[in-house]
Amino acid sequence: MIDFRSDTVTRPSDKMRQVMAAALVGDDVYGDDTTVNDLELWAAERHGFEAAIYCTSGTQANLLALMAHCERGDEYLCGQQAHNYKFEGGGAAILGSIQPQPLENNADGSIPFSKLTAAIKPLDPHFARTKLLSLENTINGKVLPLEYIQQAREFVNQYGLQMHLDGARVYNAAVAMNVDITEIVKYFDSFTICLSKGLGAPVGSLLLGDKTLIAKARRWRKVLGGGMRQAGIIAAAGKLALTENVERLADDHHNARYLAEQLNTVDGFSVNLQHIQTNMAFAKVDQHIDQTQLIATLKQQDILISGGNPMRFVTHLDITTADIDTFIAALKSAL
Repeated sequence: MIDFRSDTVTRPSDKMRQVMAAALVGDDVYGDDTTVNDLELWAAERHGFEAAIYCTSGTQANLLALMAHCERGDEYLCGQQAHNYKFEGGGAAILGSIQPQPLENNADGSIPFSKLTAAIKPLDPHFARTKLLSLENTINGKVLPLEYIQQAREFVNQYGLQMHLDGARVYNAAVAMNVDITEIVKYFDSFTICLSKGLGAPVGSLLLGDKTLIAKARRWRKVLGGGMRQAGIIAAAGKLALTENVERLADDHHNARYLAEQLNTVDGFSVNLQHIQTNMAFAKVDQHIDQTQLIATLKQQDILISGGNPMRFVTHLDITTADIDTFIAALKSAL
């Protein structure tokens, strides 16, 4: 199967399956799982934070961060395209009683500071209390500039806010900018890493912050039903993903550009190559193309794509240049 729908579809390698099978385990709710403890301690030290907590998903990790930073009746500022606002089921509002204040993103994924300033609520019983700015990096495959992140830190310091990073694909950003991950995350009070996207683990995300925040998040994880028992089996895969699958993200970025170039040779498809920064390509599709039929035809050939306009294609460790060539040939044949 050639699957361009997302980098969440990666499959664990043989080596990853071996370390999972051999992992030392215990009851993580009691704090007894050696492999989970090792992952959390290693991740905190590696990224320059006091503590970390292993979570079942990026959605859970983001929700725990929001609930640890904010109380009932508080609000967080974010972009209209933010995953933890638009694509995570409204969890902050539904489960945390936290009000999101979404603002329109710039084309590069940043949020104008003028809009952020105007959105901060005065201290008044009529308003939710503005407590947090949440950014995302990468966002729709785009990398937030370090200069902007530094300015965002200065902004939250000025207004007494905290700052969280939805870093589901933050390692893609670090690889694209050719900087160590700490050069990005050092500006944030908390951040998440998704281990089951481009890094290739089968499940899991991490939330990192100071000890107080992570202790609070650990309580909320239990309340939300996210307490795990012998989780070392999957945590072992996460540790391997972080130690062995980071540098190869550059291959995904190269393949995304190659895919975009090839899509531009297909009638009815158009990709702006200047927007290819990491592992995502967005193609504008002519209206006359029947996407439902196209998706069905390609699926019969074991090729999976998502619909939409633009149509998103995501490269990952299970996609090669040969797969791209196969797809492009099938796409041209199907049109």
